[in-house]
Amino acid sequence: MNEGLFGIHGAALEVRAQRMNVLGSNIANAGTPGYKARDIDFGAALAERLGGNDSENAASRATVYRIPTMASLDGNTVEMATEQAAFAENAVAYTATLGFLRGRVETVTRAIRGE
Repeated sequence: MNEGLFGIHGAALEVRAQRMNVLGSNIANAGTPGYKARDIDFGAALAERLGGNDSENAASRATVYRIPTMASLDGNTVEMATEQAAFAENAVAYTATLGFLRGRVETVTRAIRGE
């Protein structure tokens, strides 16, 4: 019923939230020697999620390691500009998806009330 009611947006919100956690972890570990920056391929994770996998499995299958533009001497692959840009882009998309869901809930609520 959730998929019929919310369409793709419910699954997209879950994947975007998980991506936000991964990107936040990258930013938090920017100074950790040997830390390898990761990201979630949103399209692949969403396809997995819509294919019937739970959100944790979908996200783990779509997780990839970033290839740094400039290698760090300590083995850390986090590039702050890249991570901040990806985090900001994901935050905007998360907010947009949340807006779609909010609109859908409001529409259903008005229909139930008979407005």
